[in-house]
Amino acid sequence: MASEVHINDALCKGCDICVEFCPKEVFEVSGEVGPRGYFVPLVARPKDCSACMLCEHLCPELAITVIVQKKRKKAAEKA
Repeated sequence: MASEVHINDALCKGCDICVEFCPKEVFEVSGEVGPRGYFVPLVARPKDCSACMLCEHLCPELAITVIVQKKRKKAAEKA
């Protein structure tokens, strides 16, 4: 299952809960300051994301969105 992880810099308060709790260590602390003046985490290893959604559920500011892209079955597999 492929997934995309997005952090809304305008909402993130730099608490690093995502960094601490991600079981796949997808996030890293970064030196990038967001518009609110906080250090916004970096999605350092997006391919390692298992789409467990833990980061999205734990984020107190709802700044993280995980988009899960399910694979489509081929027409031959359906028959």
